[in-house]
Amino acid sequence: MMLGYLLGRAGVKTLVLEKHSDFLRDFRGDTVHPSTLQILQELGLSEDFLQLPHSEIRAFGAEINNTPVKIADFEHVPTPFKFVALMPQWDFLNFLADRARQFPCLKIMMSAQVTSLTETAGRVVGVKMSAPDGPLEVRADLVVGCDGRASTVRSASGLVVQDLGSPIDVLWFRLSKRAGDPVQVIGRLGRGKMIVTIDRNDYWQCAYVISKGGIGRIHAEGLDAFKGDIADGARFLADRVDELKSFDDVKLLSVSVDRLTTWSKPGLLCIGDAAHAMSPVGGVGINLAIQDAVATANLLAAKLKTGAVRDADLDAVRKRRLFAVKVIQGLQVAIHNRVLKPTVSGSAGQKELTVPWPLKLLNANPRLRRWPAQFLGLGVRPEHVSSPVGP
Repeated sequence: MMLGYLLGRAGVKTLVLEKHSDFLRDFRGDTVHPSTLQILQELGLSEDFLQLPHSEIRAFGAEINNTPVKIADFEHVPTPFKFVALMPQWDFLNFLADRARQFPCLKIMMSAQVTSLTETAGRVVGVKMSAPDGPLEVRADLVVGCDGRASTVRSASGLVVQDLGSPIDVLWFRLSKRAGDPVQVIGRLGRGKMIVTIDRNDYWQCAYVISKGGIGRIHAEGLDAFKGDIADGARFLADRVDELKSFDDVKLLSVSVDRLTTWSKPGLLCIGDAAHAMSPVGGVGINLAIQDAVATANLLAAKLKTGAVRDADLDAVRKRRLFAVKVIQGLQVAIHNRVLKPTVSGSAGQKELTVPWPLKLLNANPRLRRWPAQFLGLGVRPEHVSSPVGP
């Protein structure tokens, strides 16, 4: 949607295809970081965006074996936005779509599910899709796969995926929010458990981290045991775990971390999770995808408008964004293997969790907490809008 907005703004004839009839689905990735807010400001959209209902994280910490630890403080992040905004992703998408419809050369087509790519002589020249009025085919100078970790476009492209592995999965559920609930504590780690609580204004979006493939064990132990684990891991939720009526209220996210070895082929480019699936660690997926979209528009919009884009130009997007992706995925994999896997393994004789010395250092030194906030808030190699504005 961001790429569609930017290309439409540049005067490039663009069609955005969305397979659903609306955006009202529980995406769960709802953290809008300062890097994204800065892009919205550059587009003149940030003021209106922040009028939408949202909450703000200006600092965050964790509890490790019931010991509170302060980790990051956004007060000194060098942007006007010294917080992470938490907003349902459907509101963000609706906001962008509404603003994008002002551009006459941009069309957003809902209920249009891409089923395959159209290729001629080894070049992608369009897509086939199912739509309310029946099957359709669209031809295009460039097809961009922005359809996430389960990308149809990526699967049909034949591009090679490098799997970096993940030892965890995540169970998502929601519980009500009440007066007096704690703030700023995002993650709670204890022996055999990790629970993340994300403030969605009137309820908590909760993530319960389990070992990869561990959903069968959770189901076998039963719902009451699962609710007991939640109450033990996040004690302030103990008085409301009965809001979970069945495992239908608990959704599994199979975590993967991977990336394409090449993001493009003639006539086709993949960006976002379609090019590099991210872990939920850090909540950076949306923001990294938007950085990809801005880089893509910066590099290709003018050439697309004049019809001068070449196959070699497409790989410039990968070259621009790969370093940031590698750094963040490398950090996510390290956290998976060194922190989350030992925490949730539940092995017999597991040692009591203690606060690692780097976190002790952050907790004791407020000045140091600006650095993880800057890394999380702005990421690696943040992009700025330089794509043209066209008629």
